[in-house]
Amino acid sequence: MGLFLHAQSEKYTVKNLDMNTEYPHFGLMLVSDSKLIFTSFLLDAKGRLKRFQGNPILSILEGEVSENGAITNIKNIEIAPDENIKYITSATLSPDIKKLYLTTTTSDDFSEDNFQIKVGEFEAGVGWTHFETLSFCDPKYSYAHPTISMDGKTLYFTSNLKGGKETTRGGSDIFKVDILDDNSFSEPKNLGSKVNSYSKEMFPFVAADNTLYFASNRPNGYGGFDIYRSKMTAEGVFGKAEKLPKPINSPKDDFSLVMDSANKTGFLSSKRDGGKGADDVYYFSKI
Repeated sequence: MGLFLHAQSEKYTVKNLDMNTEYPHFGLMLVSDSKLIFTSFLLDAKGRLKRFQGNPILSILEGEVSENGAITNIKNIEIAPDENIKYITSATLSPDIKKLYLTTTTSDDFSEDNFQIKVGEFEAGVGWTHFETLSFCDPKYSYAHPTISMDGKTLYFTSNLKGGKETTRGGSDIFKVDILDDNSFSEPKNLGSKVNSYSKEMFPFVAADNTLYFASNRPNGYGGFDIYRSKMTAEGVFGKAEKLPKPINSPKDDFSLVMDSANKTGFLSSKRDGGKGADDVYYFSKI
């Protein structure tokens, strides 16, 4: 209860950004305090949707973060054409900027309803390439929304993974794996009932102080998906999740929160009233 009251005592300012259009912007991830990557539809030179087999192409873009939170100089993150990746729902870069992890639609080895996380590397003159599905991904389940701890040692993600002690409680839970020295991974571990619920948890992000932020549509929220946080204890375990106050949350979907290294400002996606279209990007700061 004390943590909840503490959250309610915090005050924030939230503003809609000029970068927003009628198209969705989500899957936010800070590369540094000066660069943000996000997911949106690709547009041609005339501002029209680029399509593949009749469907809009979802991909990742990057922009520069100004001191007042504006996102400028937005450009597409180049993925090698022969990778044939046409639908990306979220992505993150490793802290050393050498690896790109992304959520994409399934290959022939996965059912049509499942997503997978792939990792690739950058090749000059080619773009991001050599993508491989992460070794722990089981074709029977979906894996999405990767994010990496600041020290580069832990990968967090969402999944509907079932079976055994670490089975998913709701539609999707947040899991973690250790990133090992040989670029392999430990077995997925569910973050447990203090973080996960019998509803859906999505879009995790671990801040510089090891606080976990994520979205959930669990009961007793403001409406739709709301943003929660869970603070890591000295033992490395996440404590009971608390709902963030308004105006971070709204009666509509709020998700994809990311925080700067000083834990003072950040960005989130929201479908709240007064936006410009679908999911808009908002800049927030603590008062």
